[in-house]
Amino acid sequence: MSRENGRSEVGVEASGTGEQLALIREAVREKKADRAKPRTWRGAELAAELPVARVLVDKGLVHLDRYFDYAVPAAMDAEAQPGVRVRVRFGAGEKGGRREGGKLVSGFIVERVAESEYRGVLAPLAQVLSPERVLSPELLGLCRAVADRYAGTLADVVQLAVPPRRARAEAKPSPPLLAPNPPPEVGSWARYGAGAGFLSALTRGDAPRAVWTALPGATWPQELARAAAAALAGGRGALVVVPDGRAAARVDEALGELIGEDRHVLLTADAGPEERYRRWLAVSRGSVRAVIGTRAAMFAPVADLGLVALWDDGDSSHSDPHAPQPHAREVLIQRSVNERAGFLLGGLSCTVEAAQLVETGWARPLTAEREQVRAAAPLVRTIGEGDEARDAAARAARLPSMAWQVVRDGLTRGPVLVQVPRRGYAPRLACERCRTPARCRACAGPLEAQEAGALACAWCGRAEPDWHCAECGGARLRAQIVGARRTAEELGRAFPAVPVRTSGRDHVLTTVPGAPALVVSTPGAEPVAEGGGYAAALLLDGWALLGRPDLRAGEEALRRWLGAAALVRGQAAGGTVAVIAEPTLRPVQALVRWDPVGHAVRELAERAELGFPPVSRMASVAGRGEDVAELLRTAELPPGAEVLGPVPLPVPDAGRPRRPGDPPPGEEWERALVRVRPGQGAALAAALKAARAARLVKREGEAVRVRIDPPDLG
Repeated sequence: MSRENGRSEVGVEASGTGEQLALIREAVREKKADRAKPRTWRGAELAAELPVARVLVDKGLVHLDRYFDYAVPAAMDAEAQPGVRVRVRFGAGEKGGRREGGKLVSGFIVERVAESEYRGVLAPLAQVLSPERVLSPELLGLCRAVADRYAGTLADVVQLAVPPRRARAEAKPSPPLLAPNPPPEVGSWARYGAGAGFLSALTRGDAPRAVWTALPGATWPQELARAAAAALAGGRGALVVVPDGRAAARVDEALGELIGEDRHVLLTADAGPEERYRRWLAVSRGSVRAVIGTRAAMFAPVADLGLVALWDDGDSSHSDPHAPQPHAREVLIQRSVNERAGFLLGGLSCTVEAAQLVETGWARPLTAEREQVRAAAPLVRTIGEGDEARDAAARAARLPSMAWQVVRDGLTRGPVLVQVPRRGYAPRLACERCRTPARCRACAGPLEAQEAGALACAWCGRAEPDWHCAECGGARLRAQIVGARRTAEELGRAFPAVPVRTSGRDHVLTTVPGAPALVVSTPGAEPVAEGGGYAAALLLDGWALLGRPDLRAGEEALRRWLGAAALVRGQAAGGTVAVIAEPTLRPVQALVRWDPVGHAVRELAERAELGFPPVSRMASVAGRGEDVAELLRTAELPPGAEVLGPVPLPVPDAGRPRRPGDPPPGEEWERALVRVRPGQGAALAAALKAARAARLVKREGEAVRVRIDPPDLG
């Protein structure tokens, strides 16, 4: 019941005439309408229609994760459309009926409306930076979904999705959209049982979903290109995301050869800011419907998307280091659902997340028959860490005799790849007898050595004074890499007549000649050998990968090994791979059988039994001890949520550059893990986000960092 001039409408209706009642109601409506009109600074003339702009302000603070209303001056009416960049005064105060002060900040108009719910004085838009509509409704919806999933802010996700403006690139028109290309031939997809059907479904405009385990060899860029070309042939768009610029260049070249020039763009950092923005604009304007790129391309605004494809989702570069740290796999899954596009998750290996997509029925497996695998894969030989060199030359190179023989024989037929783990790998604790990882009896987290040799869980902090192996009953632990540790210099001295090339962090090679040579590479930096591949490969120091303090240590070791071994010639051509690691370990056996899917399925079953991700959902909460405790106390966590910890975070080495998530210099931080059942992930993210926002509003304590589904659990 509303009141105007001290009288209620009910009272008027009871005592007044119908004409009086109509006049009073009209006056009430006029007053409400007048009150709803935005009042602006100094009575500036407003846009005649939809005079209120709702703006997403570029402030990544969780308690400001909402839209703010601004008045649209008549002079900006034509340009101030949804999706454009603007400048507004943020934080202005009201004084004497006016808005005063405020700092100029950037933002995006998300919509224009007729009325504002804010009853104070609306500040006008300060400037329309560009009439280019870069934030489409579809892209805005995707960013909102990603922000909600990762307990982040919309402004932070939009900053990842929309590249910075370059005026010169915007001033240039984009070329017209070309007609669709003809459907591609099946090509090497014929080696996969459902490969031809998958391409046909994309060409028809269907939305098939597949987890693809690629055969070893150098053909996967062409196969990704054919999948993209099939979607384009059906009149829809395609988006392919790969881990690095080298992989992107290979797929880019393959797609260019398949469909011709000017039908797709390459989005990588190598292009430079202006050229990259020019290409992004071509996609946003609908001039190009195919994109190949690295992580940031997962948000590329491809029109009428028909296929999203991700290569090697286990690579850490697919996880964005900037808040809220989304993973490309999850973003592309969201796009596939939102835009009803086909989905292709491919790799030489298989992650547990990929195995879960198949197990739940969300995607179908796309694999080759075992005969095809055996024909394409090299022969894999295992060398135990205790094996010793029996001849003088092998001892000089600090290689077991079998490894020495593999290298020597391979050099007679072509180049030999030597994979050496990066420095800085810290092995986790495991049973000395059977190599089973040492885990906490309470939460199954990994055990680590504390001061004075005491054991404690890295997740919940529970002490383990009397640890015994659950598999064999052993009571002794190991943390060192047992076996020969080799360097490129030692191999060079052992083979003085053979050229030695290195590929690593500072200098990564793309290709090497097919002539005999030793190519020493760190994992992920292996170059492609011309002339059909390497004659042999040697995978050194397996425990440096298998012993990492990480939940994914076995999966990651197998992924690294498969990536290197896939560059070696098949068995028919004499290709051989030697891996120095304990032969009985599950990842080593999966490499010997070339069975990444079987390994992922077993890992998934084990994680389900222990309550590990991805079967469960987890959040990491890090900060000062008192701040972490207070946030968890006030957060309305889902029923059954389990809090593990907190435990102290290790202080980064003084000489190491700071990484995202590291504590500020001089501060001691703690980390707690929150574990919930499947289906409670959204509630967990919402609860932690709300608790963070409440703390910021009340200005209680220091900021706490929250990360949903951290990929680097110890």
